[in-house]
Formats: sequence, C-alpha cells, structure tokens
Amino acid sequence: MGRSKPWTAWWESFKYWFGRRSLQSRLLASYIFIILGPSALVSYYSYGLINNMYIRDAEDKNNSLLEMEIQHIETQIESMVRAVQVAYDDIEVRDYLANTTEPGTEELVNFSNHSFKSLTRIQYYNPNVEHLRLFSSSNVTEIWPIFFRENRVADEPWYQEAKELKGMESWSFLHNDPDIMERYQGQTPAPTPKVSLLREMSIPANHHVGMVQVDMLLEKFSPRTYAAAPNSDSQMVLMDNKAQIFTRAQSSYLQANPGLEQAIRERLMHYKETGEWNNDYKENGKSFLLLHKPIERINADLVNVVSMDGVFKEISHMRYILIGANIGFITLVTVIAYILNAFILKNLRVLTEEMKKVRRGEAYSGITIRGGGEVGELAHHFSKLMNTINTLVAQAVYKEALTKEAELRTLHNQIDAHFLYNTLENIKMLAEIENQRQISDALTSLGGMMRYNFKWSGEYVKLRDELRHIENYIDVMNIRFDEPIDLRLDIPQDLLDMEMLKMSLQPIVENAVKHAWEGDETGPRNISIQVQQLPQSDIRIVVKDNGRGVDENSLAELNLELDKVGLTDKAPGNFAPKPPNQYGIGLRNVQERIRLYYGKQYGLKVFSDQGQYTEVVMIMPKVLLTGRVGTDEIQTIDRG
Repeated sequence: MGRSKPWTAWWESFKYWFGRRSLQSRLLASYIFIILGPSALVSYYSYGLINNMYIRDAEDKNNSLLEMEIQHIETQIESMVRAVQVAYDDIEVRDYLANTTEPGTEELVNFSNHSFKSLTRIQYYNPNVEHLRLFSSSNVTEIWPIFFRENRVADEPWYQEAKELKGMESWSFLHNDPDIMERYQGQTPAPTPKVSLLREMSIPANHHVGMVQVDMLLEKFSPRTYAAAPNSDSQMVLMDNKAQIFTRAQSSYLQANPGLEQAIRERLMHYKETGEWNNDYKENGKSFLLLHKPIERINADLVNVVSMDGVFKEISHMRYILIGANIGFITLVTVIAYILNAFILKNLRVLTEEMKKVRRGEAYSGITIRGGGEVGELAHHFSKLMNTINTLVAQAVYKEALTKEAELRTLHNQIDAHFLYNTLENIKMLAEIENQRQISDALTSLGGMMRYNFKWSGEYVKLRDELRHIENYIDVMNIRFDEPIDLRLDIPQDLLDMEMLKMSLQPIVENAVKHAWEGDETGPRNISIQVQQLPQSDIRIVVKDNGRGVDENSLAELNLELDKVGLTDKAPGNFAPKPPNQYGIGLRNVQERIRLYYGKQYGLKVFSDQGQYTEVVMIMPKVLLTGRVGTDEIQTIDRG
C-alpha cells in the first residue's frame, strides 16, 4: 500500500495552486476567509446563546406553570383541611359517632336539621370537594351520603394507615373512587382518580370512635395534571409517597415513551436520597425536560414533563436563519468586493496588457493611468523604465552605427595599407642611404600614425598610446613649420595606463595646431598636456596652447554648442551630425563620444584669453583597462 501524502506536500501543492490564481481571485478568497472566520465564530457563539436562551425560556415558562399549579394545589389542600377541621370540631358530630346505642327518632330529626345540614353546607361552600364522609366505629344509623359505618371501609389499606396516625392528617391517592354505597355492584366504574384527606377521631384519647374523610377528584385538585390541552408541549405528573403516578391518559408522553415513567421514579428516589434532581432526559431521539417541585404537606411530588421537540424546531429554524444570513452576507460582500476589486485592479490589468505587448516586441507607445496609489506609481515607474530602455536601445544602436562606420573606414583604409607601409619603408631606406636623418625620422613618425589609425581593434586605448600618437603627429606637423611646436607633457607615471577613448586627445591637439597660430607670430609655439587626479576617481586633462586665443562671443557660442551635445538628440535612424561651426567638427565629436560612453556628467569645456592662450579641459573617469576605477578601488564603471 502506498503511503499517504504528508500534509506538508499538500500544503506546498495548495500554495503553488493558489499562487497561480489571479490577483483578483486571491483577494476574493482572502476576503471570504477573513469574513468567514469571524462570521462563523460569531454565529457559533450566537447559536449557543440562542440555544441556551430558548432552553432557558422553555424551562422558565414551564417552571412558572409548575409554580402556578403548586399554588392551586395548596389552595385545594387548604379547602380540604378546613372541611375536615369543621367536621372534626363539631361536638354533636363527635357525639353521634361515639354513640353506642341507637338514637331515637326525635334525636335523629334534630341532628339532621342542625349538624347534618351544617356538614352539607361544607360541600356547598367548597364545590371542588367531591365527598365529605364520616365513619363511625359503632352501629349508628347511617345518614347517606355523609355518615357511614366503619365496617364498610375498615379493610381498605388507606383507612388502616389513617387510623394508625392517631388524629394526624393522612393523605391518600387512589386511581378510582370506590362506591361504598354499592350502587355499581357487578359493573366496572369509570376511572375517577382522587385524593383523600383522612383524620381519625379518638374520645377520650386513644379511644377510637370514627374517621373524617374529605375526597377531591384529581382533575379538580390538580387540573393541569389531567387536562389534555391541545398543542400542549408539556404534561404534569403527580406522584404520591408510594411512587404511584397520576396523570392524564390522552396524549400522554408516558405512554409514547415507556422509559419515561421509570426515569421519573428513579429521579424521585435519587432526589429523596441526595436532594439532587436532573432535568434532562432523552429517549428514542427525543429530548425532555423533567421539572420537579415537591409538595411536602401531602408527601407528594409534582413533575412537569416538557417535550423539547418544539423548542429544538425553533432552534433549528434559527440556525437555518443564521446560516442563510451568513451565506447572504458573504455573498453580498463577495459581490461588492468583486466589483470594487475589478474597479481597483482595472488600471493594473491595463498595465499588465501593456507589459505583455512590450514582451511580444510591440513598440511601447506610452500608458496613461489616472489616480495615484501603488498602481499609478508602478505605471509611472514602468513608463520611466521603458523610456530608459528606449534610450539605451537608441544608444546601443547609435554606438553600433558608429562602430560599423569606424570598421568600414578601417576596412577601406586597410585596402592599400600594406602598399603604403612598404612604400614608406622604401622611401625611409632611400633617405637613410642619402643620410637624410630628418626625412627618415619624419617617415617613422608618419608610419606610426598610420598604424595607429588603421589598427582599430576597439574604442579604448591606454593614455600612453594616445600620447605616442600625438607625439608622432607633432613630429610630422613640425616638418611644415619654420618655428616647430614644442609638445610638453606633465603626466604622473601611474596614470599612463589609464583608459582613453581612442582619438579623443588627437582632435583637440590637431585643432590647436590648425587654429592657434596664423603663421606670422614670433616666439616659441607651445602645446602642453597636463593630467590631474580629482576626487571621486575622476581625472582632468588640460590641453593648452599659447596661440592667438578665441574671442568672447565665439568662445561662448562654442561652449554652448558643446553643452548641448548629448544623447537627447539621438534616436534610432537619426544619426546625421549637426552642421559644424567655424572651428570644425573635431571638438563636438570628442564631446559626443565622451558623453556617449561615460555619461553626460563628463566632457569638454573651453577657456581662452584672446591673444594669450586657449585651454581645453576634459573631465573623464579614471578607469583602468582592467575595468576597475582608480588604482586601489574595486569599483567598476558602466561605459554605456
């Protein structure tokens, strides 16, 4: 059998699946989860409160009914006790019960007109009293339905129990009211449950003469015990000290649930032993509340059996309402969140679609997203990024175009390079044969210049190579002049290996050679090149001549043109240079190359004092050909 997948793997799978959903789907799921948790907790807590409230209300309601029934029973007990007391305290009644001889006619008539009528009025004033009976131990004349001889009921257990109490109250519960006048002999009388109060008479003390009995039907003594109320969810049960149960027969919970009667008996027994009572009872999936109140005066107990079916139906109905409310609330929140998310994420989708277009290679035409927030800021930075990329692409294309152009020039020049080198070597040999050392040296310098120009293997050379080329150039140029140009170099040794753009100093020196002197000047001609190291790993190269200088207007125009040189005027397909000014295109080309390869913070600036000097200052980063900035730092530089 295969092993079950560990929960960590399931969790990782879920995270992968969830992470691939759209942002809107994940936000909706998060909202539902955030709302569902508290909503479920609140609903669970509310359901518990509602459940307890319904049960407590049912318990309180039926306890109130139980209290009302107890009060009614107490009232009936008082009426029965008063009836017994009236008969018990009547002296003529006592004497009549104690007679051992047959009374005369006149005595019977007087007794009937006075005491008998008085006893009859007891029932008249207490209509709930079913019977008032007096039993005599002697053979007195019976006056129905009140006075009877004791031998009619002497064998009944309840009568013997009352007799043994010697004048104390004795309460007896019977399921049927026996007919002591024997009117129903041979017939089964209808069930007439009743309660009886009996009190034994002794004259003098311990001399039994009779018994007083007051009967009341249980349907009047405890109406709720026998009332079959329609749609009632409760049933009261009366239990005497012999564990006899008295209750209605119609719609009885005891008949429908056989174990209920035994449960009531067991609880009563437990209550009498410990004083504790358990209200809850379940049978056949049905729940009941067994509410109990003792009736101590008659040594009985009243139990209210409450069916919880109706209560639980109401609780279930409330549960469904809570579930429906939660579902409706979550649905409403989900719809609102979906609409709001769609509105909020609309700009994000627009941005995403624009990114997809760019990824497919389509030209970026710009994006306009109104409003602020993170999406607006993201769109702003995306636009800046795309503009930067377009600029970098333009630079790359422009660099590639310049490189191709240089390669084409180099290729074109290399066609006859070997022929020119061989020719120069032959002329040089002839000059040496004729002992023309000046011509031989000039040819050597010219050959070095040609090799430097033709050998274009890259944009970057060492400073020492650029300076050697300038020295060769000055040597060749000095052949033309009667007054030679003196080239002066002031460069620290540790800077000779720094990186230079090839042919970046030569155009500046060439510009000085062509424009600094008109030819009729007297005195020495000087061109100096000075290299100084600046903070932040930058260097300053100063090319200065002692020529005629530049007037202020031309100088300002020249510096303004140089300041405008940059990358902003370059775009793919637009590489045509601007028309040169009177000083030529050399300085502008150098400026353009420096800013293209090193950045707009670098470049040229021209200073001049007319009639005294012209000074071209070049600011460049100090970069070794190894790609490191400076001599000690390991910081690299981005030339693009």
